[in-house]
Parts: sequence; C-alpha cells; structure tokens
Amino acid sequence: MKVYDLMQAEGFKVLNEGVNPEREISVPYCCDLLSVAMGRMPADSAWVTVMGNINTLAVSTLADAACIILAEGSVLDDAALKKAKEQGITVLATEKPIFDAAFLIYQQQHA
Repeated sequence: MKVYDLMQAEGFKVLNEGVNPEREISVPYCCDLLSVAMGRMPADSAWVTVMGNINTLAVSTLADAACIILAEGSVLDDAALKKAKEQGITVLATEKPIFDAAFLIYQQQHA
C-alpha cells in the first residue's frame, strides 16, 4: 500500500500532502512515547499517534516514517503544520482510535 492509497481511504483527512505520496508503507506503527518511536519504528512506517507537535515531525524524519497519522481527533499545532509543509512530511488525521486506525491500514495492506 502506498501513502497515496491511505490519503484516499475513507476516514482519513490529509493535513499535509508531503513530497512522496507514492512511497510504500511497510507497516502501521503505534506509539506515543517519542523516545521509543525514535528507536523502534521501522522505516517506511505509517506512524499512528496522538502527538501533534514539532517533536513528532523530528522523530518521523529520524525514523524515516512514510507518513504520520494523528488519531483520536488530534491536530497539528501551528508550528508543526508549518514545519510539515517546509519539510514535505505527509500528515493525515482521523477520528478513529489509534488501534482502529492502525488495523484499518493493516487490513488494506493485506486485502
């Protein structure tokens, strides 16, 4: 599944398109503790979190995530949205709980 496919999926809203919508998603990854995500998130992950700040963008870049999905109605703060646009980071949002969002990605990958 590509980031573009997720951008088109029902229940996900694009907050910032990013520079590589054709990037392949390896796995959904759920974590809200930034230090853990930084050390354990696989490259090309669709990172599902509720953390919508500038530090989330930094961790996403360091871990080489394919995209960030803000779950449970979380939003990017203004500084983070500006930085996402500057750095071309794809950020989506959903009202779904973290597990449900990740499971939906998993299901679409294995359909």
